[in-house]
Order: sequence, then C-alpha cells, then structure tokens
Amino acid sequence: MKDTLRPGIRASHTFTIPTSKTVPALYPEAPEFVAMPEVFATGFLVGFLEWACIKAVNPHLHWPEEMTLGTHIDVSHEAATPPGREVTATVELVEVDGRRLVFTVEAHDGVAVISRGRHQRHIIQRDQFLARLHASR
Repeated sequence: MKDTLRPGIRASHTFTIPTSKTVPALYPEAPEFVAMPEVFATGFLVGFLEWACIKAVNPHLHWPEEMTLGTHIDVSHEAATPPGREVTATVELVEVDGRRLVFTVEAHDGVAVISRGRHQRHIIQRDQFLARLHASR
C-alpha cells in the first residue's frame, strides 16, 4: 500500500441499473426470485457499494498486485429502484488498521437515499492469496 492510503479518502461512483441487476436476475434458477418485482436487488446493491470502495482505494494501492476483498458489510436497503435509474454511491474511508479498511457508504437513486451503512475490506497480495487458496484445496 502507498503512503497516501489514509482515512478521509472519498469517492463517488455512478451506475445506471440494467434489468440484469434486478431481483429476478439475482438467482434466475429460483422461481421465488423470478416472481419478484424488477427492482435493484440487495445482492447487487452490496456489490455496487463494494465496487465504489474498490475504486476509491485502488489508486492508493500497488494494484493489481495488491487488491482488497470485502470481509463485512452492514447496510440498509431503504427504497426500491427500478431499472433505468441512475444510482450514485458515495464512500469514505474512515479507518485504516493495518490491512483492514473501514468505509462509510451511502447510495442515492436521484429520488431517495436507498442505502447507508459501513463496509470493511482487507488488503491482500493477489499472488499470495491465490497460492494459499489453491494449496488449501
């Protein structure tokens, strides 16, 4: 990690929600999901918030040799967002504890705040992580 990785880093990331990121698309194998309304799925919302955090810190890492993996998320999903609407995530790195990073996160769909909370990520050395993963199988 670079010396610039410190609390206070902020970033915003915007994405237009396609039908492929709605609840029926989350698990198309599950009839229970397929029957649900086409709104931004919580599972995809979590990934979107992670994406914003990754984009915030990558310039402060030796990427792609170093990268981050999500280890904890505690967020709300407060409003339904239909496909076609633009969603913006705003994130801030609030704590750096060794390789553990803690972010506050919030997402807005132009009508309402749809999510807010906290997310943790850990910095990994990609090659070392993959070697340990393959050795454990």
